[in-house]
Amino acid sequence: MEIIQYREEHNIFRHSLRKFLEKEVIPHVDEWEEAGIVPRSAWKKMGEHGFLCMDVPEEYGGAGADFLFSVIVNEEMTRTNHSGLAAGLHSDVVVPYITTFGSEEQKRRYLPGCVSGDIITAIAMTEPNTGSDLAAIKTSAVEEGGHIIINGQKTFISNGINCDLLVLAARDPKVENPYNAIDLYLVEAVTPGFEKGRLIKKVGWHSQDTAELYFTDCRVPRSSRLGEKGTGFMKLMEKLQQERLVCAIAAVAAGERMLDITIKYCKERSAFGRPLTKFQHVQFEIVEMATEVKLGRTFLDKLIVDHMEGKNIVVDVSMAKYWTTDMACRVADRCVQLHGGYGYCEEYPIARAWRDVRVMRIFAGTNEIMKNIAARFMGL
Repeated sequence: MEIIQYREEHNIFRHSLRKFLEKEVIPHVDEWEEAGIVPRSAWKKMGEHGFLCMDVPEEYGGAGADFLFSVIVNEEMTRTNHSGLAAGLHSDVVVPYITTFGSEEQKRRYLPGCVSGDIITAIAMTEPNTGSDLAAIKTSAVEEGGHIIINGQKTFISNGINCDLLVLAARDPKVENPYNAIDLYLVEAVTPGFEKGRLIKKVGWHSQDTAELYFTDCRVPRSSRLGEKGTGFMKLMEKLQQERLVCAIAAVAAGERMLDITIKYCKERSAFGRPLTKFQHVQFEIVEMATEVKLGRTFLDKLIVDHMEGKNIVVDVSMAKYWTTDMACRVADRCVQLHGGYGYCEEYPIARAWRDVRVMRIFAGTNEIMKNIAARFMGL
């Protein structure tokens, strides 16, 4: 019996999305990888076809769909073998902050555009000297009358160039306790004092517009704050469970895809007069990878069900995030090896997959931090 019970509507949705991606996304991936960014028109098409922000309620233009629709989008996007059209980041990481914590005015102002693809979002937490330690951020938010004055710098911000709306983490320098000093603010890209910096060149994720962001006396209305003052850190902690689950979804889907293309290659490629799959070493390599991928899928599917039931699975998700992303990297390396020299050539999809999967062990909290979180909850 399958752990996740997909209904017919889920299967129809997956089929529709896969056809859309085969027509509107996959043929353009190489072009986007070369450009270092995905055109806004691609985001717009995703929105027009109903593939963004699946859980946004109908009164704000969304489908009000369950989380399995988001799972499907994240899996199918991963199988396009590129990262630039980061629908999962937009739909399942950033926009939920607005859906959950936004005021009625904020929801009506922004959510319809997020669903349609007219508004592309990003979340700004990481700073040049602050990675996974969110309590140490330096970007300041000082109250001045009815406004908040923001000063600071963020880096490694995915969707940083394309973004129209930013969920920004900043701190009140007057509050000593770092956990009470942090708040989240909605900052529009057109706000004076908000400047998008350079497009960061990376080892992988070439089509993902990762950027530095600068704030110099950036003035936003007090009403741009998400929720009550001093609650930003707790909001981040609450939403990181889903963010890390989304990472695990992508990691397992990547592992499955890399294994599929490698099995196909090994069946078609011959050495010493027989297919590679007829060599015992290759068979053992494939079986071992398949076992790890299946273990990851089983663990992941159980967590998806628990998450949908509203359970607190912070520890398990932290374990899953580190283990599945480590697993995906192991699979990527072994798949490249089985491809031989061709695995190191750009014309073979495993090369891009190998490059792209490496960063999964770093973002959304490094895997070392994931282990630290689990250890702390285990009382170690």
